Amino acid sequence: MKSFRSSAATQVTANIAGVQKFELSDSDFRRLRDLVYAKTGIALTDAKRELVYGRLARRLRKLQVKSFAEYCDLVESGDPLELQELTNAITTNLTSFFRENHHFEQLARDILPEVERQRAATRRIRVWSAGCSTGEEPYSIAVILRECLGHLRDWDVKLLATDIDSKVLAAAADGRYPGERFRGMAPQRLKYFPPCDEEHEFRGASDELKSLATFKRLNLLDPWPMKGPFDIVFCRNVIIYFDKATQRTLFERMAALQEPGSWLFIGHSENLFNVTDRYRLVSRTMYQRV
Repeated sequence: MKSFRSSAATQVTANIAGVQKFELSDSDFRRLRDLVYAKTGIALTDAKRELVYGRLARRLRKLQVKSFAEYCDLVESGDPLELQELTNAITTNLTSFFRENHHFEQLARDILPEVERQRAATRRIRVWSAGCSTGEEPYSIAVILRECLGHLRDWDVKLLATDIDSKVLAAAADGRYPGERFRGMAPQRLKYFPPCDEEHEFRGASDELKSLATFKRLNLLDPWPMKGPFDIVFCRNVIIYFDKATQRTLFERMAALQEPGSWLFIGHSENLFNVTDRYRLVSRTMYQRV
């Protein structure tokens, strides 16, 4: 962890004309960093200082709080609503439909047929999208489930989608997106996202997709209410925000919810080296529970 110097050079302020300015001192940033880490496990480095300022300054103005020190006092007082607002502000939600598409191709081609054979006796399949953001990932998974398992009419197939950010989770559950988000999607898949208006400016996830998915808020540091077992887990672009110790704890808990042979997908900038031996690498960022 970098050391913090108490100097004007390390103080972040807004320089937009007519907008109220705040000083984010070293001690204020340390307090925010420690709060976020304690409550979410997200490790904010000094490189995130500008981002923290930009996102929280708007919150200070809305609350008419005079300083970051005063804002830290408010959050440290234990106000659960403000802690949620802080979490929503600092989490990054960058996603798209069928992002890292090779995961979905292998899911359809190899993994789901194998899972179908393995679960023939129970006729039960469970998938978890951890860190689902605004819903593009779980709805992409749901499309693949419908395409590959639509013939299993009497099977119990369910998709759990979770995120720590209450605002993006609400958007995911709503399932409506600007039409431009579907550019590049295979035409045959657009049927799963019918237009919400005559101009096709917005499309919404169909009832067929929504019937598969359950959206729930979940802080990965908190107790997990679900019991599993999960046949497939998507935990992509989530662990990059955690330090190694938190990652080790996370994947020990995740492995406990998966049986040997089950599947785990992580993001392209992530790996499990020196994190866990409960999973073996099968292909690029695709793992199997051992």
